[in-house]
Amino acid sequence: PEFFRLRTGRSAPCFTDMAEPIHQITTNNEGTHVREQVPYTLITRKEKCGEVLYEKRHYEKAHWACITVHEDTYEQSICYGFMKIMRYICHEGSYLGMTIPIVTVVRTDEMHRTLSRAVTVAYYLPPPHQSEPPRPHDPEVTIEHWPAAVVYTRAFTGATNELTIIHEISSLAEALDCPAVCVSDSFIVAGYTNPAAAQRQNEIWFLERP
Repeated sequence: PEFFRLRTGRSAPCFTDMAEPIHQITTNNEGTHVREQVPYTLITRKEKCGEVLYEKRHYEKAHWACITVHEDTYEQSICYGFMKIMRYICHEGSYLGMTIPIVTVVRTDEMHRTLSRAVTVAYYLPPPHQSEPPRPHDPEVTIEHWPAAVVYTRAFTGATNELTIIHEISSLAEALDCPAVCVSDSFIVAGYTNPAAAQRQNEIWFLERP
């Protein structure tokens, strides 16, 4: 697919050993494949006129496979990072299993008007691999231990780019009763469908300050 031909100076072809996880992340929830969701505990949900404005969740500490990319645009960064993570999931020909969401950590300026070029793409390791994560062979991919966190989330659909992310950050900040309790310069975009999908299912996450 054209999506897998990156329009950057790097080469990241769609390797045949990645066919299974790519198929899984493009299969809908009624398909035969199981995409394990990152576990969390729902603390509260705020609704208005039947619409969910945001959810407050608790995520346990866990290991994530991460790569930080500095491409010219957000879209280029997630393409490159996603393909690197997919290669890790197909670890030495041993498929680790797909989990969702695949998350990207983005950083903004103080006024939340522009995104930093540094984007971190992260994959939650399935429970069988949490205690002993397979070591990445790619030096750009690292295993990080993320602490437990309280997260405020808001769902949105469609493409994810600089404009939509800035808009969703603003929308969630307006919905929160007290946005000051959250980290103010680092946010997470959680993707539940293939980054190439036309109608992506996404969430914007704010992390509560420790």
